[in-house]
Amino acid sequence: MDLRSYIRDVPDFPRKGILFKDITPLIGDPAAFAESVRQLAARVGKPDAVVAIESRGFIFGAPLAQLWNVPFVPARKFGKLPGKTVRQVYSLEYGEDTLELHADALKRGWEVVVVDDLLATGGTAAATIGLVEQLGARVSAALFPVELVGLGGRAKLAPARVEALMAFEVRE
Repeated sequence: MDLRSYIRDVPDFPRKGILFKDITPLIGDPAAFAESVRQLAARVGKPDAVVAIESRGFIFGAPLAQLWNVPFVPARKFGKLPGKTVRQVYSLEYGEDTLELHADALKRGWEVVVVDDLLATGGTAAATIGLVEQLGARVSAALFPVELVGLGGRAKLAPARVEALMAFEVRE
């Protein structure tokens, strides 16, 4: 199945000059969505947990966790998780943001897979890796259906193993 054909280009979104890669057609087709999850799962061995990044990472992370029969751990924006959390501040193009995990979400020594819908500059995924490491777990791989090559995201995640189903060239 050609999963690339399910990624829609949306010009000038969210602002002029950006060519947005829309995963909506991929997740809207049951066969294509199932195939993307199957292919992501085949890229790595079974982890101890899946940490998925808010919010579109949840779309792929939840079925992966269910497939592997391991805990699903949401990485959320600041203030969205009840109870005790760990935080990681990271840089955005214009400013900063914060991600959190529940402080008891992972066990020390666990092998974790981080999942998001798209790898671009890598800032959010790198912050998520930092959260996993704060809890004493280790990221065995970061999985993405789509990677935007040319924005430096893969390098920002080193030395973590990065797997993407589809790569699209972009220029800043």
